[in-house]
Amino acid sequence: MKRIRLSTWILIALVAGVVVGAVINNSTGSAELNKQIAGYLSTLTDIFLRLIKMIIAPLVFTGVVAGMSHSENPGDVGRVGIRAILWFVAASVLSLLLGLFLSNHMALGVGVTPPHTGAAGEVSTAAFSLKNFVSHIVPQSIFLAMAQNDVVAILLFALFFGFAISAFGDKEPAIRSLLIAVEGAFKVMLKVTNFVMGFAPIGVFAAVASTVTVQGLSVLGTYGKFISGVYAGMILLCALLVAIGFLFLGKAVFRLLGFVKEPMLIAFSTSSSEATFPKMLEQLEKFGISNRITSFVLPLAYSFNADGSMMYQAFASVFLLQVYGIHMSFEQQLGMLLVMLVSSKGIAGVPRASIVVVAATLPLFGIPADGIALLLAADTFIDMGRTVTNVVGNSVACAVIAKFEARRAASRKGAARRDSAAA
Repeated sequence: MKRIRLSTWILIALVAGVVVGAVINNSTGSAELNKQIAGYLSTLTDIFLRLIKMIIAPLVFTGVVAGMSHSENPGDVGRVGIRAILWFVAASVLSLLLGLFLSNHMALGVGVTPPHTGAAGEVSTAAFSLKNFVSHIVPQSIFLAMAQNDVVAILLFALFFGFAISAFGDKEPAIRSLLIAVEGAFKVMLKVTNFVMGFAPIGVFAAVASTVTVQGLSVLGTYGKFISGVYAGMILLCALLVAIGFLFLGKAVFRLLGFVKEPMLIAFSTSSSEATFPKMLEQLEKFGISNRITSFVLPLAYSFNADGSMMYQAFASVFLLQVYGIHMSFEQQLGMLLVMLVSSKGIAGVPRASIVVVAATLPLFGIPADGIALLLAADTFIDMGRTVTNVVGNSVACAVIAKFEARRAASRKGAARRDSAAA
């Protein structure tokens, strides 16, 4: 793998997974046998994802603490956080509005027969509550948060820990030694990340092959109109995010996309944001963003900046409105999606989080929950594009916020030089 780039291996694995899955699906003639074979294949994917989950908690904790140690002022963290949240909210609203406009214009649900099943019961909405939202952000135990890979909770504890270290300064030898140990641990975790990512092609191959083995390529034809419509919207959203990034970063935004192509391939193949997290940290730092920014903004982005998920929620909601022939004005649809916008924050770790939010919200507006059955069949394929869109949005967000910080730092240095010259 040293001679061939990791992204090339991942692409080869992706294509091979599609071919192998299609061959198995068409040759066995048994849906039950296909599920068994897919189960064996998905074991390899589970191993890869478990390896990724194994390193997330120590990577986030050591990265945030090490990054804060290089902050000149603890207030820098608050400023970066405010800018990040404002950017995330603006990007989420843009995603919802664009999705709402496109889904109404495309009319993907018109003419689709409503289901009469209880399949919506396959989606659990247990995580959809204010209590779980609060507990997701504020951990009762850092060890429990780390065991569950609750990124936002780990981030919060790391911020408190980092502030406590900075409060001591460099006067305490023991604190200096602790900080050196944390920075060393972060470097080690980056090396461990490189080792783990070596298994990415195997995980990608197994993930794609198992999906196609069970679903077959025929599902693309059955749900082709809906899937292609959602993908068209996501491509347009990615183009808009890149265009906005171009306003702040110039041509560097295209270089950024080159750096994050490996995380994008991993995202598309595994449909897992967690799987892309370690590689995103590494690639964004290679792009030139300091660890102080990436280690703080990226974990926050994974819970609060799911642009692809926001757009999908708009498409899914309007699709089901059209399937059931329920008329809502644009303003009413916007209100419904704003409820989803608020509700979706902080459940990034929930499986099929977008489906969960849709399933929990639609009954509040008189839309039968059985309609979720129409979304489940195509969700695996849509989730691939949804996760890629999230990666694009998060990488642009990190780069733009880093640009703001770089400009501020340059301005402060310039002012210091002018003051020194005047003196």
